[in-house]
Amino acid sequence: MKYLIVGLGNIGPEYLLTRHNVGFMVLDRLASNFEVKFSMGRLAYHVEIKHKGKQIHLIKPTTYMNLSGKAVNYWMKELKIEKENTLVITDDIALPFGKLRTKVKGSHGGHNGLRNIEEVLGSSAYPRLRFGVGDDFGKGRQVEYVLGNFEGAQLDELPEHLDRAIDIILSFCLQGVDKTMNAFNQ
Repeated sequence: MKYLIVGLGNIGPEYLLTRHNVGFMVLDRLASNFEVKFSMGRLAYHVEIKHKGKQIHLIKPTTYMNLSGKAVNYWMKELKIEKENTLVITDDIALPFGKLRTKVKGSHGGHNGLRNIEEVLGSSAYPRLRFGVGDDFGKGRQVEYVLGNFEGAQLDELPEHLDRAIDIILSFCLQGVDKTMNAFNQ
C-alpha cells in the first residue's frame, strides 16, 4: 500500500522556521527519524520511507505555497496514489499553537496552498492534518504573522508538536484516517 504525505511550505532559507513552513518541518523531522534525505524531484523534494510494509512518499513542493496543487497533482498521478491515501500537512491560524486536527475533507479556510490544491484536484475531499500556529496578530497582519518565525516558548515546544504530527502521519498510513481522527483529534 502506498501513501503520499505532502508538507506545505515555501522553499528558501528565509522561510525555514516560519509558521507557514510547519508542513516542511514535520516532514524534515520524519525523514530524519528514518535517516533518509530528500532529493530534488519534479516540482518537489521527495523521499520514500518504508514502515511496517507501507510505502510512504514524502514531498515538499518547490512550487511555493500558492501553487502547491501542481506538485500534489503531479505526484499523485506519478505514483498512482488516490486522494484517500494522500495527507496534506498545513499550518492553521484557526487552531491554537500546537493543536493538531486531522480531517477527511474541508474548506481551504483562506489558506492559499489548500485553495490551490482544491482548484487543481477539483475537490476539497482529501485528508489533511491541520497544525495550529495560533492567531496572535493584529488586524491586517496575517501574512506577516504566518511568514514570521516561531519564537520563544513556541520554538521550545515545537519539537514535541512535530513528534505528535509524525505519530498522526504513521497512524494515518497504518490505520486509516477515521481511526487516526478518533485517536488523535483533540
